[in-house]
Amino acid sequence: MMFGQNRQEIRQVYFDVWAKSHSGQPLSELEKHIAHIIELHPEYHLLFNQPENIHQDYFVEAGDTNPFLHMGLHLALHEQIQTDRPSGIREIYRQLLVIKQDQHHCDHLMMDCLAESIWQAQRDGIPPSEETYLNALKQLLS
Repeated sequence: MMFGQNRQEIRQVYFDVWAKSHSGQPLSELEKHIAHIIELHPEYHLLFNQPENIHQDYFVEAGDTNPFLHMGLHLALHEQIQTDRPSGIREIYRQLLVIKQDQHHCDHLMMDCLAESIWQAQRDGIPPSEETYLNALKQLLS
C-alpha cells in the first residue's frame, strides 16, 4: 500500500486515510498508524481537507516542510523501532523516552538523525551507514 515510487499514489494514501478516519470507516493497522500521525500534526489537517494539495511542491530552500516526507519519516522510524533495525534502535528510543518524557519530541529528534543519514547517503552516492546513524542517535542520549 505505501511502497511505491509514484509520488501521487503515496500521497493519495494519506488523503484516503484522513477521509476514512473522519467518516468512521474501518482502518487497517497501518492506516490507524497513519491516522494517528496525522492527528499529531494539526498543522497538516487543512492540507488533507483540500484534495488539490496532493500536487503541492515543497522547497526546503524556501523554508517549506514537506508534510508527506515528514509523516513518512515518522512511519519509517516506527518501523525501525518495531523491528529493532538497525539493531539497538529500540533501546535508544526507550532510553530517550525516559530522558525526554515526550514521545512526539523523541520521534522528531530521531527523525532528524534519520533524515540526515539519508541525505548524506544520497549526497555521497552510497548506502546509508547504520553505524553513523546509530552514533548520531546515541548522541541524543548525552
